[in-house]
Amino acid sequence: MAETLESKEVISEIERVADAPAQKEESREEMLSRHRKEKAKLQEKELILKKGAAKGSKAEQKLKKKQVEEQISCLSSELEAKQSQELASLGYTSSTTSEDKKSSLDNLVKAIAGVSCSVPQSESAKQSKGAKRRGKRAQEELAREQRIQEEQNNLISDRMVENENLVKKLEPLGLMINEIKPDGHCLYRAVENQLSLYNNGIAPYNYQELREMVAKYMKENAADFLPFFLSEGKAESEFDKYCNEVGSTAIWGGQLELGALTHVLKKHIVVYSGSFPEVEMGKEYKSGDVKHNPSVLLSYHRHAYGLGEHYNSVVPTVE
Repeated sequence: MAETLESKEVISEIERVADAPAQKEESREEMLSRHRKEKAKLQEKELILKKGAAKGSKAEQKLKKKQVEEQISCLSSELEAKQSQELASLGYTSSTTSEDKKSSLDNLVKAIAGVSCSVPQSESAKQSKGAKRRGKRAQEELAREQRIQEEQNNLISDRMVENENLVKKLEPLGLMINEIKPDGHCLYRAVENQLSLYNNGIAPYNYQELREMVAKYMKENAADFLPFFLSEGKAESEFDKYCNEVGSTAIWGGQLELGALTHVLKKHIVVYSGSFPEVEMGKEYKSGDVKHNPSVLLSYHRHAYGLGEHYNSVVPTVE
């Protein structure tokens, strides 16, 4: 019920954006800026709805996903129609042929640059250099916005595919993802969460203590880590500084730190991913005694956030 109310609130907010009237006496730049914000708002809400649809059984998820796609398609069409109508005042009109569309887009660019697009210019009334520069900048800005939107669409698509693949792997094992805060400490927070699962909800080490333990172990066993460190194009003289950062900052943790964690905790670690097969580390610590010496189960997300990779904790499915 709470999820349904949240979805309705989201839809209401999108419709408010789509139906919002343009400001009076709005300049060309202000209108284009508002249009970009409206599209970004719609994309942001689409993400929220799709995330909410990824809950429940497979049948429920499939139905919710279809409903979200239909809702977003309808709202997107309404927003596009509204913006097209507003852009008509700048000389941009809806067209069907590719030639007409090019001409219409040229008119829009000229309008942004402050050049009349209602009548052809004669040879004696050519554009000034300033107007041409403004037109060129407007074209570059439009192209940049298109690239940004394409990148956002690709990121959303990659993220959804990765998450779907990961869910397919975990569900048959009776496992699910426990979301961890993306603050640079996600690897250590995920391990902390794992350690608390079989210890009455209290981890023997918090994420900061785990960082310090990893940094200390890497320094004391530099020979085991330097080959991997150098393979990333870094200098040997930077290794001590890197270890200090591991122990005292929010620097992101990866394969090197996972290798150290297996040894300092004497734990078998399994990393699941929707982008590649699961990875096992510290197999020498693997035990059949799940109750007293369970493996640490993590999930790796390559496309979780625009800023980079992310780790979550993998826990038993809640009935």
